[in-house]
Amino acid sequence: MSSPKPTPISRRTEPVSPGGSDFEPLLNDEQAARLLGNMHPRTLQRLARTRVVPAIKIGRFWFFRASALNEWIDVQSEHRPCFSKEKE
Repeated sequence: MSSPKPTPISRRTEPVSPGGSDFEPLLNDEQAARLLGNMHPRTLQRLARTRVVPAIKIGRFWFFRASALNEWIDVQSEHRPCFSKEKE
């Protein structure tokens, strides 16, 4: 008697989050620093370590959500408006 063939395991290439909502990929320190205007990655790591910017530490690496950084920038810009000098 022959044994039944095992069914192949399908692998998902897209991340799946619980609840069916879209998963936002995390940015590493270099990607997030580039997003924040070419800041040096070590400066961003220091800001994350001191909890100035929103970040997630997994193991010894820092990760960032683009949406959280965008909200952080919005809050920062509310407190420090940018003024430009106009020539008269």
